[in-house]
Amino acid sequence: MAPHVQNIQNEKRRIQRYLDRSKRATNSNNFNENGMLEKGVKLKWKYSKRYIKTKNKLKDLYRKQKDIREQDHNVMTNEIVKNCNVVYVEQMNFKGLQKRAKNTTTNENTGRINRKKRFGKSLANKAPSKFLTMLDNKLRAKGGKYIEINTRQVKASQYNHLNQQYNKKKLSQRWNYFDYNGKQIKVQRDIYSAYLIKNVSKDLCSIHLDKCSKGFDKFLELHNIEIVRLQGFSNLSSVGI
Repeated sequence: MAPHVQNIQNEKRRIQRYLDRSKRATNSNNFNENGMLEKGVKLKWKYSKRYIKTKNKLKDLYRKQKDIREQDHNVMTNEIVKNCNVVYVEQMNFKGLQKRAKNTTTNENTGRINRKKRFGKSLANKAPSKFLTMLDNKLRAKGGKYIEINTRQVKASQYNHLNQQYNKKKLSQRWNYFDYNGKQIKVQRDIYSAYLIKNVSKDLCSIHLDKCSKGFDKFLELHNIEIVRLQGFSNLSSVGI
């Protein structure tokens, strides 16, 4: 998603550090000895010309990111709408994914405490919610359908239609290993989840087993072709490719 959006975190952090130093230097009276803002008084702020120029540079950085992201979203949504008029998507709580994790966990291999940061930066850069809104609008304009399934009940990332069981996986597990026709096969987790969602029942709360079984051989054929194509890219380690 949004492949041309650049990672501006380092440049943004550098600019914000400069803005903070400049603001403190020109408004030293607004800070106490330990560097905290003075409380209980109305603060007056003065900004240097260079501060204002740098702040405008930061705004321009955000603007460029937004334009590139919107252009990428338009390209992808147009490609989807060109090929189909019914799209099933999972109900996603993006605000929840942006929040820090509540529980403190430890890495099993290193024994170190895991960071509580989640997907805030990625969601800000890629804006999946905006993408889905654009897709919904274009499908409606075309006379198509944008359908949200019940994510908690379908649980596509956990379901195995071959044995009809649910197996909870760690986020780091990007592949499914199935026994099929007497041999073990390897299927990318996200692509398989999309296949299950495509074959959701009319109630939008369960997977239609007959549809999954009927089209699975064709799915495997297309899946293997797509994996070979994706292996030509260098930035897909997050999905195990």
